[in-house]
Amino acid sequence: MAKKMFLMEGNLCGERVRLGRAMQKPPMRQEDLAREINLMGMEITPLIISRIEKGQRHVCDGELLMLARALHVSMEWLCGAEE
Repeated sequence: MAKKMFLMEGNLCGERVRLGRAMQKPPMRQEDLAREINLMGMEITPLIISRIEKGQRHVCDGELLMLARALHVSMEWLCGAEE
């Protein structure tokens, strides 16, 4: 039996990543977000963005920081701690 690495399912930021993309003018596609993060020096694909938004993939702290920067929001907002 495989050992579980994380105690919680999904992630805290998936819905906020989707919302953050929609709030951009014009709205940002998953491809655009992935490209923006890649330009900042972290490799990420639109498929990874999709899995994060669906709660199918955990997000490490470095990814959370890059997502926040690319979406022009705080990490606290992405985690739901701010409105």
